[in-house]
Amino acid sequence: MLKVGLTGGIGCGKSTVAGIFSELNIPVLDADEIAHRLVEKGQPALVEIQQAFGAAILAPDGSLDRSRLRDLIFTNIREKQKLESILHPLVYQTLQSELALLTAPYCIISIPLLLETGMTHFVDRVLVIDCPVETQIERVKIRDKLTLARIQSIIDNQVSRAFRKAKADDLIDNSNTDYRLAEQVKKLHNLYLSISANRD
Repeated sequence: MLKVGLTGGIGCGKSTVAGIFSELNIPVLDADEIAHRLVEKGQPALVEIQQAFGAAILAPDGSLDRSRLRDLIFTNIREKQKLESILHPLVYQTLQSELALLTAPYCIISIPLLLETGMTHFVDRVLVIDCPVETQIERVKIRDKLTLARIQSIIDNQVSRAFRKAKADDLIDNSNTDYRLAEQVKKLHNLYLSISANRD
C-alpha cells in the first residue's frame, strides 16, 4: 500500500485536505489524534510524562493539563525535546500497528512534524499543504485565539516554508479559497491510485 505523508505548517489546512481524501474513501491516519489518545488518563505515556515533568502538568481530575504543558514546551527547547522523546516513538509505533490493519490502494498519514522529526523514510511520498506565513498567522489567530507572539513561536519551531516545499513530492496550494482544494486533491487521488496500481 502506498503511504502518503501529509504535512504542512500550522494553519495551512492539513485537516481540511485530509477530510477531502476521507470523502474519497481513502483511509486517513492522524498522528496528532494518536498523540492525544496516548496521553489520556490511564495510558502509560501519561504516567511517563508525569514522571518527566512532575505532577504540576496534571489537571485536578488527573488528566493532562494540555495548556500548562504547551506553555512549558514552547518556552523551553529542552523540555520540548524531552516530551518528543517520550511521545514520538509511541506515535510511530501506533501508526505502524494501524497501517497493518488497512487494505486500500493508498492511505494518507497526517504527520504535522514529519520533516521536523526526520521521518520521511516512514512514508513513500511527502504531500505538503502550503500557504503564505501571513495566511497561517491569520487563520490560527481566528481558529485558536492565540497571541501573535505565540503563533510566531509555533511557526519558528517548525521548518521553514521553503524547506518544506523543497522536500515535497506533491504540493497543494491552499493560499486562499480560489485554489479549488477539492480539484487539487482529486488530481492527486488519481495520481496515487495510478502509482499504487503500477506498484502491484
